[in-house]
Amino acid sequence: MTKPFRFGVVAPLRTDPPTWRDRVHRIADSGYSTLLVPDFPQMQPAPGPMLATVAAVTDLRVGTWVYASPLRPAWLTAWEAHSLSLVTEGRFEMGIGTGRPGIEDELRDKGMPAVPPPHERLAQMREAVRALRELDGPDRHTPVAMAVYGPKARELAAELADTVTFALGDQPRGEVERLARDFRTVGEVELALAVPVVGDNVAPHMAPPDTDPAALRAADAMTVLPDDPAAAIEEIQRRREEIGFSYFVFGADVADRFAPVVAELAGH
Repeated sequence: MTKPFRFGVVAPLRTDPPTWRDRVHRIADSGYSTLLVPDFPQMQPAPGPMLATVAAVTDLRVGTWVYASPLRPAWLTAWEAHSLSLVTEGRFEMGIGTGRPGIEDELRDKGMPAVPPPHERLAQMREAVRALRELDGPDRHTPVAMAVYGPKARELAAELADTVTFALGDQPRGEVERLARDFRTVGEVELALAVPVVGDNVAPHMAPPDTDPAALRAADAMTVLPDDPAAAIEEIQRRREEIGFSYFVFGADVADRFAPVVAELAGH
């Protein structure tokens, strides 16, 4: 079943708070559905206060893109997610994954007692969702977005997630189609695509700083879009038709430029 388009923006706080709030309001006024923040401890304020602020001053949905499961106990992730769902009156979406490349060094730098192997991180994700469902109870359902790649992670997402995104780099279109194929037959699962590169712009906290836009274009990677809005609209429609992606996530630096894309496609 084809899902309507919606669009999110990853908007870390990298300026003074008033400038960031001005950007948040522009994102809301441009028709984006969701404002998202990354989970980079000590590089910006914690996700909870930022997202609660956004929900208080706009009608946007808000979410984490994404919690790194090994950074905190599963019960703490679930408690914060449930709390945000409650104070935003159901506008919070919990994004969660096993951690970005290099998370092992970050955990050691922060004095974590042990670096859990990948299978334990998946278990942490499962436990966080279980604890969230328990806190939500029968009358609340906090949506869960999972960032996955390997077969065991995809299996977990098929079981538990409302939204699935793939942790992509330079994988070509055919490989991404293969990853998405099984999810197109899984009930109501929404397929999301994070696009950190638009033209030559690389979104901070969405891709490594040494990302090469030209190499991504040469590989026909799904992590890049043309910076011309008309060309982007055509390609986004193709990606939904051929692969099933209906939720697209961009970096904040291109949110204004892609406002015509959102105006043309959101909700259709």
